[in-house]
Amino acid sequence: MDDYKQKLDELLLTTAKQNASDLHLAVGRRPTLRIDGALVPLQKETILTPESAEGLISAFLTPEQKEEFLKNKEHDLSYSFEDKARFRVNVFYQRGFMAAALRLIPAQIRTVEELNLPPVLHDFTRLSQGFVLLVGPAGHGKSTTMAALADEINHQRTAHIISIEDPIEYLFSQDRSIISQREVRNDTPDFHKALRSVLRQDPDVVIIGEMRDPESISTALTAAETGHLVFSTLHTNSASQTIDRIIDSFPPAQQSQITSQLSATLVGIVSQRLIPRVDGGRMPACEVMLVNSAIRNLIRERKAYQIDLVIETSMQEGMLTLNRSLIGLVKKRQISIENAELYSLNPSELRILLERT
Repeated sequence: MDDYKQKLDELLLTTAKQNASDLHLAVGRRPTLRIDGALVPLQKETILTPESAEGLISAFLTPEQKEEFLKNKEHDLSYSFEDKARFRVNVFYQRGFMAAALRLIPAQIRTVEELNLPPVLHDFTRLSQGFVLLVGPAGHGKSTTMAALADEINHQRTAHIISIEDPIEYLFSQDRSIISQREVRNDTPDFHKALRSVLRQDPDVVIIGEMRDPESISTALTAAETGHLVFSTLHTNSASQTIDRIIDSFPPAQQSQITSQLSATLVGIVSQRLIPRVDGGRMPACEVMLVNSAIRNLIRERKAYQIDLVIETSMQEGMLTLNRSLIGLVKKRQISIENAELYSLNPSELRILLERT
């Protein structure tokens, strides 16, 4: 076991030094890093056998975690490596063998400026109540953006910030705010129990790591409705799709109430992608929807498909379409036209706009 622990430490150190976002451990493959979105096998490492994969994975599991993993065949956890790095880990089985995906969580929480995000995102941190959603594909920086906004509140004003996470990702250092980070299984039996009790814990800001089902969505809406600022994430591609997804996740009998709550509480949706930069690294491209009276009406009338047009014609209010964001990055020569088209949700419109600008 000591040999596996030493090898695990070497791999985690390599992941941090290479500035990789993820480390993958799977039988039949060499340990593999994800760097700037691409998978890079570590050629100096041997191909993992069932025994070596199990040894490496067992090296970061506590006895309780291993028991849970063997029972459920998958398990989420966080792992700190000698105060050098922190990882969000998912262990799972594939073809009967143990495997793991480890996401590197930077020790330092970066600011909106350091992340190259639109400055309008600062506006969300100044709100006293409302519902803010960070959406986009997995691995495209939603949690990092949410941490940046929460930490900005932490440094700017006195507030009680409560996060419910599975597992805890970024570790906050309390400044002007009190920050209570609750991890599922360690600090609360389950996600739903934590959500049900959060409003009795006197929060000003509630951070819900991920909205997984109608119950968590309903709790988030109620929290925003009762005078709290709520941040959460969802795996959707755009603002309009997010609104439809939220409403459609409820039975027809509840959809009218949810639509009403959503139109009253939602203040913004940020959809983001991390695009490979021309000179290495990745750059965020964002769609930003700020809820105004026109968008509230469209939500109430279940006409989310018209929201894209409102965003396009409301740029002076700070809104931004994904295509406009991509074009800005192309014009600054930060990303290639090919990658802009690859990540666009409407490549034909992107090409027309590029020809005009």
